[in-house]
Amino acid sequence: MSEKEVSILKRVPEDLEISWHALTADQALEKLESPISHGLTSEEVAKRQEIYGANQLKEKPRPTFLQMIFAQLNNFIIILLIVSAVISLALGDVVEAVAIMAIVLLNAILGVVQESRAEEALAALKRMAAPEAQVLRDGKRVTVPAHELVPGDIVFLEAGNFIPADLRLIEAVNMRIDEAALTGESVPVEKNATLHLEKDIPLGDRKNTAFMGTTVTYGRGRGLVTSIGMNTQLGMIADMLQSVDEEQTPLQQRLEDLGKLLGYGALAVCALVFVAGVLRAGEFSWDVVREMFMVAVSLAIAAVPEGLPAVVTISLALGMREMVRRHALIRRLASVETLGSATVICTDKTGTLTQNEMTVTRIWANGDFMEVTGSGYSVHGDFLVNGQTIKVDDYPAHTNTLWLGVLNNDAELEQVTGEDGNNNYRMIGDPTEGSILVAAAKAGAFASKMNQAYPREQEIPFDSSRKRMVTIHAVKEPAHDDISPFHGKEEERRLYTIAVKGAPDVVLGLCNRYAVGESESKPLDDEARQMILAANDNMTKDALRVLGLAYRIVDVMPEEVKSEELEKDLIFAGMVGMIDPARAEVKPALLEARGAGIRTIMITGDYPNTAKAIAENIGLLQPGRQVLTGNELNEMDDATLRERVKVTDVFARVSPEHKMRIVDALRGNGEVVAMTGDGVNDAPAIKRADIGVSMGITGTDVAKETADMVLTDDNYASIVSAIEQGRIIYSNIRKFVYFLLSCNLAEIATIFIATMVSGFSPLAAIQLLWLNLLTDGAPALALAMEKGDPDIMKQNPRPTDENIINKPMWIGIVIQTIAITAVTLTAFYLGLSMSPGDRRLAETMAFVTLSLSELLRAYTARSEYYPLFKIGIFSNKWMNYAFLVSFVLVIMVVYVPFLQGVFDTVPLNPLELAEAIPLLFVPSVVAEITKVFLRRNYSNA
Repeated sequence: MSEKEVSILKRVPEDLEISWHALTADQALEKLESPISHGLTSEEVAKRQEIYGANQLKEKPRPTFLQMIFAQLNNFIIILLIVSAVISLALGDVVEAVAIMAIVLLNAILGVVQESRAEEALAALKRMAAPEAQVLRDGKRVTVPAHELVPGDIVFLEAGNFIPADLRLIEAVNMRIDEAALTGESVPVEKNATLHLEKDIPLGDRKNTAFMGTTVTYGRGRGLVTSIGMNTQLGMIADMLQSVDEEQTPLQQRLEDLGKLLGYGALAVCALVFVAGVLRAGEFSWDVVREMFMVAVSLAIAAVPEGLPAVVTISLALGMREMVRRHALIRRLASVETLGSATVICTDKTGTLTQNEMTVTRIWANGDFMEVTGSGYSVHGDFLVNGQTIKVDDYPAHTNTLWLGVLNNDAELEQVTGEDGNNNYRMIGDPTEGSILVAAAKAGAFASKMNQAYPREQEIPFDSSRKRMVTIHAVKEPAHDDISPFHGKEEERRLYTIAVKGAPDVVLGLCNRYAVGESESKPLDDEARQMILAANDNMTKDALRVLGLAYRIVDVMPEEVKSEELEKDLIFAGMVGMIDPARAEVKPALLEARGAGIRTIMITGDYPNTAKAIAENIGLLQPGRQVLTGNELNEMDDATLRERVKVTDVFARVSPEHKMRIVDALRGNGEVVAMTGDGVNDAPAIKRADIGVSMGITGTDVAKETADMVLTDDNYASIVSAIEQGRIIYSNIRKFVYFLLSCNLAEIATIFIATMVSGFSPLAAIQLLWLNLLTDGAPALALAMEKGDPDIMKQNPRPTDENIINKPMWIGIVIQTIAITAVTLTAFYLGLSMSPGDRRLAETMAFVTLSLSELLRAYTARSEYYPLFKIGIFSNKWMNYAFLVSFVLVIMVVYVPFLQGVFDTVPLNPLELAEAIPLLFVPSVVAEITKVFLRRNYSNA
């Protein structure tokens, strides 16, 4: 180990005692040996990760295998089985007692395995949902998982970011941080990186530091990681930080209530059968009591589908994993159910319906339009006026507009080497800002040179309510020899340039002159304003997003960075228009959603013309539907909005605050709303919606944390795909509930009727245990893997108050209960007639008939309404595997001598099998006939 590594290692205990807020930023950087210009190297990060460990809070240890086994055994029915095994052992029936305990243990182990797999799936989802951080490493700005941070990392901070570790701020531009989670302070704290504070100052007064778990609400900056994981302030007071909620869903609660109802009902039936059996025997003996006790236990086993909770958990976990494959990360289990009920999708335009690769295609200045060719982030393209290629330097008003857009810009254009060996560019930051950098680069002015020539001194960051951004730049020297924006002759050069970029109408309202050349301007009279507004409308009609640029040159640095001081007497420079092309997959996804009874509403900050053009192009705006603006929305009361929202497909020029009203109006009309968002101000609307959806790429940490679902590709089509998968998951849960309940009720009816008629059960408790564990359990899991009915996205959304067992399902359950009970009792009494003196043959025939008829019935349960031949008899490979495994196990119980003694069976000869085989297909045939009648009344068909 090098001396440097040893010095760092020795410093670890001391870090806990260092008052980082009492050091200057330079002192903190020096102490952690972190170069401010390049950050840590990858090698240094790896070394420090070995020393400091991961940047995460310690979680509660996962339960051990034995603890999980105990949790599986801590169940009323399981305890009843254990008690029955103990009584059997006390009564001398060792084989049955051991067999029952073996099956109980096997069931517990399988439950542990299933639970472990579900936990692993949820843990994987939790890791995917973990926060990320933008850091400076090896001289580049990169995004890394927050848990990989080490002391000495330099972290970039923007509004909406969660603070990923404890930081000593080294830059803070109008930064405010919400520290309520840590200090309880309800008002965001203003930060100042230059402050030098006293060592013993309270936590809430440390204005030059930022703490893990808090949130940037305004401004931007950079911070030096000083403490990570359990050494942070949050780590000292918290045991665990949860980023994914684990909660019981309403569906799971309803199924648990159903299980309890069945359990209590079973106890009542058990008591009735036990008393009736003892009285019917006419004598009170241990043999009678023992036999009737085992019958009662058999009934209890038959009544409760032991595997139902595990199957539901596995189904949800597998379904959520499938959603991840479809680019939708579900953060809350309850959202899976809600997805199937969604009736409206409120979606942003940029990046969701479009590609989020803005390209400047038009520049307006001094009354003329200039076209720009090229696409994406390629810096190759031409400039045209009236269709003719021109030299951009000959149009100074247009170049000044571009240069302003480069300076008033937080995006970065980074050169990278592609797989083909050629130099390409990737954009870091807002795509709209990035498109301006690309356009300027086409003209030969790269942001790095411009920012060096005109360094930024102060700023007022972009704010969605103000719809503009202000920056102040010092004029040091021309960007290059032949282009010298913002200064004319040498003796006229000014010291500072105030640059403003934002919505054209907003920026125009701050101006009193407009540029007509490099350094010439004219008064902005009404005629000039109308000319600019007409040019803006011209671009927005072509679905271009338009930004206005303005500036003012001053000879002294403003004393205070206040909007009222900076945003006055501005010169309107020009406008840039960019377009973000629609995603190719959006149009068919919109049609699919419409076919599924789901409305899609576009909510965007763009101008009405832009929004309308895009909406019409992709087929979102339907004939006769309306486009509403934020101003129009402001003039409506809530009752009016509830009516207008019924016929409005596009909301344009809206602020995040408007989204709340739109969501409330839709929900007031009984709609189930999925709302997308990516910004800090979107969080309330995301939370208010039935399904909050955040963008995984462009979304802020606040939006992601608030959302129920995160789109990992920011794509509208992924929302529709997630809704489809949500419907499939819910449908599959219904299928195996349908299957398990019909089987279990048939088992109850079989035992109850036979016991009341003959005085003894046709099935032993151990046989029912085996049947419920394998014959029922394996197909139920296979049903969870179904791909969904062919018309799953042609059905109307499911009502939110619909019970999981609706009327058609109850009809099917009753019919199947009758069919399975009838064939099982028929087989039982056929066996009694063939061998009157030996009940084992009758019990074996009943066991085989019940087991195999339920296995065949599982195939028909794959769809509630579609016939088996239409969905494909063998199209679910997992069902085929489950059938084969369960079939082999049933055969083994009947024909393996050792198992015959355990399960009290006898081998069936060909004649006996011939009697039973026709009975096996009766429930399946009845199920298929039932589908025909149910489908006729199926309203969504």
